[in-house]
Amino acid sequence: MSKTPLYGTHVSIAGSLDQSFERASEVGCTTFQIFTRNPRGWAFKAIEDEEAKAFKSKKRTTGFGKLVDHMPYLPNLASSDRVMMKQSRVTLAAEVRRCDQLGLEYMVTHLGSHQGKGTMAGVRNIAGACNEALDQSDGKTVIALENMAGQKNCIGARFEDIARIIDLVQDKKRVGVCLDTCHLFAAGFDIRSQDGVDQTLDMFSDIVGMEKLKVVHLNDSLGALGENLDRHEHIGMGKIGKKGFLAVLGYKGVLEHPLILENPVDDNRGQKEDVAELGRMLKTVA
Repeated sequence: MSKTPLYGTHVSIAGSLDQSFERASEVGCTTFQIFTRNPRGWAFKAIEDEEAKAFKSKKRTTGFGKLVDHMPYLPNLASSDRVMMKQSRVTLAAEVRRCDQLGLEYMVTHLGSHQGKGTMAGVRNIAGACNEALDQSDGKTVIALENMAGQKNCIGARFEDIARIIDLVQDKKRVGVCLDTCHLFAAGFDIRSQDGVDQTLDMFSDIVGMEKLKVVHLNDSLGALGENLDRHEHIGMGKIGKKGFLAVLGYKGVLEHPLILENPVDDNRGQKEDVAELGRMLKTVA
């Protein structure tokens, strides 16, 4: 484990990609997550060489560790529809190359819906998309498969889904997992207590392997246990609660990875306060 845990939040790239470093510093991050582009559209501009150079220079000089990108929202990697599959795979491959260009360590992606075609069809489609993207990449960015909240036809709410995808990805060094606490809780994993966290993460370790954990999204939940509602709350203020997060942070191996908050935008607490609250929790368990 690194001496200082890597923790932070998702920050804006408005203006230019490298401005994300100042925003992360302002709220007390030691790592952070970004979108490299508009996450709600298909179109995007190429990253210019000078922009990539400025970003990597800031990464070297500021000392931030293991930065995280998040894939855009529109792609559905699990889809069997030919048009959606093609668009999604093109977007994934492009996003991995953008991360390579910026020197980002991890790229988190949602897994999507099989749209009634069955879990194994979705699993094969996701693995195929990852294989295509990694074949087109000459970098080191790791694709981190994010567990899902259990909505109808979604892939990845069960650890078995994720393990099957990883098994079908050819370059095992460049695929891992992002565990989202809100999604775990929404999918029915009761992580409100030490026993519940131990049972859940022991199960993850047995089925997927802790060595595959690369990123943790520390999101509290507005929805109730098993409600399949992907609605985030500020850490410690939702249905999971502070006790559950302290148990997650105290589980062996968790503090070795980037810990990312994905905060709701509201008046209850700002990004700086959320990061400070996580820092206080880390002092309790580190």
